[in-house]
Amino acid sequence: MKLPLQALDPELFARAQHLLDDEWLAQDADLAPVLPIVLARGVGQDWHKAGTFRHHLVGVTRTLALWQQPREVRLLGLLHSVYGNAFVDLVKFDAATERARLREVVGERAEELVYLFCTASRTQFTQKVLAGQIEADGSVLLDDRRLAPDVVAAFTVVSMADSCEQWFSWQEDIFSGFPFLHQTQQEVHWSAALWPGPMRPPSRMYAQISRLGAALQHPALQALLPTPPVFDYCRRQLPEDDEAAAMALYWSVVQQQHPLVQPQAAIAALEQVVRLNPWVGEPQMLLAHLYLIGGRHAEARAAADSALQCYSSWGNAWDKRVQWDAWVAWARLLRQGAMAGDWPVRLDKLNNLALRSEAA
Repeated sequence: MKLPLQALDPELFARAQHLLDDEWLAQDADLAPVLPIVLARGVGQDWHKAGTFRHHLVGVTRTLALWQQPREVRLLGLLHSVYGNAFVDLVKFDAATERARLREVVGERAEELVYLFCTASRTQFTQKVLAGQIEADGSVLLDDRRLAPDVVAAFTVVSMADSCEQWFSWQEDIFSGFPFLHQTQQEVHWSAALWPGPMRPPSRMYAQISRLGAALQHPALQALLPTPPVFDYCRRQLPEDDEAAAMALYWSVVQQQHPLVQPQAAIAALEQVVRLNPWVGEPQMLLAHLYLIGGRHAEARAAADSALQCYSSWGNAWDKRVQWDAWVAWARLLRQGAMAGDWPVRLDKLNNLALRSEAA
């Protein structure tokens, strides 16, 4: 059965390459004036899920920049939790006294979005959107307020970016069943509490992200914001069972629970992962590597291209054992090797690999 690999979109890849530069945020004319104010509040010292709060804010904003979201939505990504919310106690700006200060810097519209995102029930919002409870005009009714269609669209896109940046197995376990939270006791489930845990990718969150994306196809929301380039521009959904099975198979390869001398079992497992979940790059990247080892250069090139297309679509890693830019860097080396028909035979030569300018 032919694998559902994706062609590499040069324009999307070029946008992703720009965001590999550590200075991209400081070079963004809309975001750069806000960055020092955020950094001055110590966000680089605060813990947040798979990194620091700074990592999280920048990662969410990077995805929104890659998705070509307008200024107000990118600023919402950069500031989305600074007034605190029900999920985190990190309060970087006091909503009672500092709204005017933030409004002066980012503008009234952006500040209002940030304030709403921090004070509205995101749990109830997510529940409503996933249940398809969007009104005919695109609004969403919460217990304490009505969110207008443009706010619903912005919250949906930022929620997609927010979830993909932070979710991994530790987050999945402590927030079991999100957005229908279960109160699980640490004393009983102490092993799930130990951060960061085994760092497995999530087994159900990307199915939820695909359903959030599908909500953007609502007739009243469709044209309000650029459609994120994930799940075939939000036209497809990932079944939860497929995501769970794909993650389990992928992790079995990562944990080397297959014969270590011949790679056929690992290749077969990874090919099935791609069939079940073709929307994340890491399994395709591992497959490209195994194809290269076996001299299957054309197949390696197709898998590496598809992996890079996935990385370029998300702007954040699915497998958070290493950062997004590192996954992109290794996939580019695999692509380079496949294009040249040249890959090291000896293990120690892997340490010598470098990207050549013509393959950039």
